[in-house]
Amino acid sequence: MTTPRPTVTVTFALTATLLLTATPARADGTDPSQPPVTEPSASAPVKIDPKDPDLKLPEGATLAAPKVLDIKSVVEDQSGDERREDTNADVTFALQAEVLFGKDSARLGDEAKSRIQAIAEEIEKQKATQVRVFGFTDNLGSSAHGDILSRQRANAVQAVLDQDLNAPDITFEVRGYGEQYPIADNSTEEGRRKNRRVEVSFPRTQE
Repeated sequence: MTTPRPTVTVTFALTATLLLTATPARADGTDPSQPPVTEPSASAPVKIDPKDPDLKLPEGATLAAPKVLDIKSVVEDQSGDERREDTNADVTFALQAEVLFGKDSARLGDEAKSRIQAIAEEIEKQKATQVRVFGFTDNLGSSAHGDILSRQRANAVQAVLDQDLNAPDITFEVRGYGEQYPIADNSTEEGRRKNRRVEVSFPRTQE
């Protein structure tokens, strides 16, 4: 009579972490930068049978290498003028165009320079050597005009960052995307205001 081989049962426990942020919501209360989330069911959790063969590793099988999931934290100031996103890999600042420039202009004001200086300090803190500066507009006016204006505004922000950092080892990538990649609804003025922005992003190297 053959003695049956012992079977190893592995139980997986998934823990979900909810990050509460001040990200602006859609009219229905959801985050415009995230895909719609299905509402949780009110029914009781599904019971797991520890004897279920699907929970057992086949003979000779091994578990995959552990993977660290990317967690994003989003913080926006009360006025909505500035937004910061942190992930495991990158830091991104988004500044609303009205805070930086006059209407249909790429000339920076004094308040704008102080905000950009704060971003330069964070770049120094993270010891980043690659910085991306991207400009965006709403969908009003021609697409060609939006492309040019967004690039001019990105150039203006990059120039101040370069001056504040005074670090020749930093490489800048500067682009103007115009009305591409909106983060809010362009059919309302509130949404268009959010879409008129300049984003500065760089790799995270420090905790």
